[in-house]
Amino acid sequence: MTEYAENDIAFMLKALARAQKAFKIEEVPIGAVIVKDGVVISSGYNLKEKKLSATRHAEMIAIERACKKLGNWRLTGTTLYVNVEPCVMCAGAILQSRIKRVVYGCADKKFGACGSLYDMSNDSRMNHSFEVTAGILRDESIELMQSFFQLLRRK
Repeated sequence: MTEYAENDIAFMLKALARAQKAFKIEEVPIGAVIVKDGVVISSGYNLKEKKLSATRHAEMIAIERACKKLGNWRLTGTTLYVNVEPCVMCAGAILQSRIKRVVYGCADKKFGACGSLYDMSNDSRMNHSFEVTAGILRDESIELMQSFFQLLRRK
């Protein structure tokens, strides 16, 4: 395993830890961290239910926090780690904020916009693109999502 892959795993574990926080408050367990120069600069987890807002996705929260921390809406040179493939809204925000790379755990066949349903990462009509690495801690990401929805169905 390369050092690069080991870093991806370490940062994805941090995203999964944020997803666990969402799980504990009965939000869909998606967590995100943004990394610049090997350091986590922001994080977020889903808060749609708690904030009663469709835009309170983990990625959106992490992007907003990173922009504030850096004092710039351009997040060039950053990597976003998230346990589930970003949706169209989040992929749009990734494009707008100029994030360099997205690493995600499991695909989202219903809403995914980084290769599953859509691929906004390399759409030549856009003025920006971003790299995508998929499948980092895929099984752990799937297990967390399945556990959440099984619990929800029982309730």
